[in-house]
Amino acid sequence: MSVIERQNRNECVKNEQSKEAIAEFFLRHNYTGKRILIIIPDNTRSGPIGDVFKMIYEFLGPKAKAVDCLVALGTHQPLSEEQFCARLSMSPDERKGKYASVRFFNHEWDKPETYKSIGTITANEIEQISDGLFREEVDIAINKLIFEYDEFFILGPVFPHEVVGFSGGHKYIFPGIAGDEIIHFFHWLGAVITNPLVNGNKWTPTRKVVEKAASFIKVPHTLFAIVALENELKGIFIGDTVEAWEKAADLSDQVHITYKDRTYHTILGLAPDMYDDIWTAGKVMYKLEPVLADSGTLIIYAPHITEVSYTHGKWLDQIGYHTRDYFLKRMDQFAGVPRGVMAHSTHVKGIGTFIDGVEKPRANVVLATAISPERCKKVNLDYMNPDDITIADYENREDEGILLVHHAGEILHRLSSGFIPTIPKS
Repeated sequence: MSVIERQNRNECVKNEQSKEAIAEFFLRHNYTGKRILIIIPDNTRSGPIGDVFKMIYEFLGPKAKAVDCLVALGTHQPLSEEQFCARLSMSPDERKGKYASVRFFNHEWDKPETYKSIGTITANEIEQISDGLFREEVDIAINKLIFEYDEFFILGPVFPHEVVGFSGGHKYIFPGIAGDEIIHFFHWLGAVITNPLVNGNKWTPTRKVVEKAASFIKVPHTLFAIVALENELKGIFIGDTVEAWEKAADLSDQVHITYKDRTYHTILGLAPDMYDDIWTAGKVMYKLEPVLADSGTLIIYAPHITEVSYTHGKWLDQIGYHTRDYFLKRMDQFAGVPRGVMAHSTHVKGIGTFIDGVEKPRANVVLATAISPERCKKVNLDYMNPDDITIADYENREDEGILLVHHAGEILHRLSSGFIPTIPKS
């Protein structure tokens, strides 16, 4: 299947171009009488998902037997009906009228009955894919809802990503609608490799795990990959999931990575409202760690956030936020802790060392949120009262080593020299 694409690196792709690409796709493919499931992201991803969904529905709705949506939650919170409508840019009247037949499904990740196992990645294959870091068998379980449909579409954005390099494509299956075992495995694999070495690189070992797992899926499926800067569409790529994702990742590399000539001793990252806990707002650190100076301070500014993690807060209260080697050098002490939770912990804390029982993070991460000083201390992160921060004080001070980043969490920052912080050997 050749990939249909429209892109423009200088100005946003107009709706007409997107409609043209989608019309071309449906001219080539007939979905009359078929049941179609559309897998979409939750509200922690920006981009004009609703606009593109509506364009697809114009061609699909009148002909298909069913058009339903499954949100790829991974282990995020479920969406309410209102949140689903917001994700798809539907007014209440549109929901009751034109889109009344569309069923909304949350990925019920915490229920064993959600899943069906479709295969196993062998220990030999894992060893090869991970460049010898791991040797273990990994079960591949996914939401069995997809097997009730003739075909499924994946609709979502592509961004640089801390775990797989670039998000999108089959990542909306793994971890979007996948079972615990593969989720925790490849998240921990990404953490062991470390965020600075993974983020913004395309064919990482973790991406190879995702694609190996996806090779077991026999249900026909198509990717509608979008590249957007906030809600401005820069490109749309439709077709074979791997081919379309590769093209989208190449454009994302141009759109979502900014280069700096220096590191910064103080970074204030303003987390947008779409991040409602540190589990998601941790992306502020992930995207800015490469330009954070040794012994520097990164502040996640999010006065609206009141919780560390709505789904994994108990685990994080137990283990706290620490560097990779804090866990890696004594894994027996953390047996039973989900490795995906440990991975998140290390990504937020950043790289560092653990030598002779002493942990030394490379830099300092501070929460300027509605989370209390006591809770921050409990999870091993520093606290700053957001009311004491005047954002204007951080503006236009890059020459002083102070960086202010609005809408932090999606644009990856790198050094133009290509230098990355020293990663200690595990």
